[in-house]
Amino acid sequence: MKISSVNAFIYRRMPTIEMIGVLMRIFSFSLVSWLGPASPFMFVWTFNTIDAVILTWCSLLKRDRAYITLNMFWIMVGVVGIFRAGGFIH
Repeated sequence: MKISSVNAFIYRRMPTIEMIGVLMRIFSFSLVSWLGPASPFMFVWTFNTIDAVILTWCSLLKRDRAYITLNMFWIMVGVVGIFRAGGFIH
C-alpha cells in the first residue's frame, strides 16, 4: 500500500479518525486518573503514543502547525513514558 493511498484513506475519514485519537487520549489519561499508581503504565503510554501518531498524521495532512507541534511533543513524551514503564531508563 502506498503512502498516498493511506493519506487518501485518512483524509476521507478525517473527522472519525481524529475523534478516535481524541477518545483514545481521554481514555488513557482517565485510566491513570482513576487507578493512580496501580495504572498499567506500559499500556497507557503505548496507547497514548499511538493516539499521538494518529493525531499528528491528521495534523500533517491538514497542515496545522500548532497541532503538529503539540502531538509530536506527545509522541516524544510517550516514548519516554514507554522507556520508563519498561524499566529501560529511570
